[in-house]
Amino acid sequence: MSKALDYAKRLISARSITPATGEVFDEMEAMLTPLGFAVHRFTRGEGEVGSDEEKVENLFAIRRGPAGSNHFAFAGHLDVVPPGDGWESDPFKPEERGELLYGRGAVDMKGSIASMVAAVEHVPQDAGTISFIITGDEEGPALHGTRALIEYMTAEGIQPDLCLVGEPTSVHQLGDMMKIGRRGSVNIWLEVEGTQGHVAYPHLADNPMPKMVAILAELDALILDEGTDWFQPSNLEITEFNVANKAHNVIPAKATARISIRFNDTHSGASLSETVTAIAEKHGGTARPVISGEPFLTAPGAFSDMLAKAIEDETGIAPEPSTTGGTSDARFLRSVCPVIEFGLCNATMHKRDEAVAMPDLDALARIYTKAALGALALKE
Repeated sequence: MSKALDYAKRLISARSITPATGEVFDEMEAMLTPLGFAVHRFTRGEGEVGSDEEKVENLFAIRRGPAGSNHFAFAGHLDVVPPGDGWESDPFKPEERGELLYGRGAVDMKGSIASMVAAVEHVPQDAGTISFIITGDEEGPALHGTRALIEYMTAEGIQPDLCLVGEPTSVHQLGDMMKIGRRGSVNIWLEVEGTQGHVAYPHLADNPMPKMVAILAELDALILDEGTDWFQPSNLEITEFNVANKAHNVIPAKATARISIRFNDTHSGASLSETVTAIAEKHGGTARPVISGEPFLTAPGAFSDMLAKAIEDETGIAPEPSTTGGTSDARFLRSVCPVIEFGLCNATMHKRDEAVAMPDLDALARIYTKAALGALALKE
């Protein structure tokens, strides 16, 4: 059995529905310690189950190279989404069927992390410093995960030069896409207060729904931008509209709604929040924005060229540099150093019977080895 496959099975076997703690980090530490990594683990959160303050575990591991050498970081998450029902096999008992390995997290992203660990076995220590930035809170609120790891690195004076996140970026086959950026994300809760009353006496009530409809109509009509050279157009979507009215003859007292905006680097979370707030207030409502992340772009250059060559050398495919898709923890790591995402095929992520092609694990490990060696050898 290959090292990458063995590591993937061990990680999948450790149940780690978000937020992850405990066993899966024990496995990760047991893999890294023999390779010369100093491992630091810590938890954040108050521990209240089901809340945003639920306890989260994080791991930072580092193997230092010669003084003054480059520092390359691998980053990822060990937490997984709930498996749901209807699997052909136990989602936390990895099972081989043909060339596929089944299990929750096989591609998102325990398989990639397994390949990372297998990769560093072939990177000599004198090539430079390598670290692992691993959280148990990417699939959840992401409040106590990578942000806390960045705080830890800052306090310790640890500064990677480049970072590779192992999100499943490949689409049709391993190597066809890497992410050099992502759009930002902001969710905004809207509210309009009214006065409850009988529908036959509207003069004694104040119906909040027409005001909310006006807010949503104006927001829906917004054209935020036409896209850029690297980003698709920003989009605003109405994701909820509710008055919780159970009676047919009552004017409701309050209307609420929620919108979600995915935006490119012509905007910021703050600028969009201000725009939406102004529209809500114009129609008698309020807005409460929560910014999940800002857009980022690692402009094409030495880092992306090196990674693309490592991918093409192994797969024969020139990866498409893309900024499509959802958010990842790269949105936080962008503040530390240039970051690119590259990993396994994403067709089954978050789905029932999630599976990875076992040969892809070894191929990805070889790509990650070349990427680490290339990053450590890059000159400014």
